[in-house]
Amino acid sequence: MSKHNPMYRRVLLKISGEALAGDKKTGLDFDVIRNVCKAIKECVKLGVEIGIVVGGGNFWRGVKDGEGKIERTRADHMGMMATVMNCLAVADMLEQLDVPVRVQTALSISAVAESYIRLRADRHLRKGRVVIFGCGTGHPYFSTDTAAVLRAAEINADVILLAKNIDGVYTADPKLDPTAMKIEAISYDDMLAKQLKVMDLTATSLSMDNEIPVILFALEDPSNIVRAVMGEKIGTRVG
Repeated sequence: MSKHNPMYRRVLLKISGEALAGDKKTGLDFDVIRNVCKAIKECVKLGVEIGIVVGGGNFWRGVKDGEGKIERTRADHMGMMATVMNCLAVADMLEQLDVPVRVQTALSISAVAESYIRLRADRHLRKGRVVIFGCGTGHPYFSTDTAAVLRAAEINADVILLAKNIDGVYTADPKLDPTAMKIEAISYDDMLAKQLKVMDLTATSLSMDNEIPVILFALEDPSNIVRAVMGEKIGTRVG
């Protein structure tokens, strides 16, 4: 493989909603979004086909923000709506950078987005369009991490790029344990045995069953997206 050629042809990029909020922790930081979209554009120019799942935690986290005062299913549906706001913001910024993009949602919102259809998503990707998947899986009780793995399996992605607010998997919580060490690579079996939380258990088991590798890295430096696509060693590789 040439050092100028990407290692992965088709990727599923998962971006947490909190990462899009930047230092504000809530809402949208458009400087952050623009820098993320510039990195995505660079990947598209390299010929990489990119699907994106965006979380909604910068606006609403269903089970957490509902605090038991809102019925769980409805709280999760509110979280799905939050992801759509993020999808539209990312799509708009990509269009400003002249990157072709389509938003598809697991819940029907025909006035603002296409409904998710796997074969249509595949066709968009083949034509070089970025596809942003909103509303998670479309079902309550499932996280957007699980949605990312599901969409990755459906579009036959080579890898899942998990862009979060932490730069990898550690032996313990680095905020609580100063001796915690970052792990460069780990198998699914070891991760489960050591109870290291990269994704929730549903997402982890789904990615393990479908043998999709996951690379977890910090979105603080959006160029990490390009580095991951090119096969550079960043963050933690799971699988």
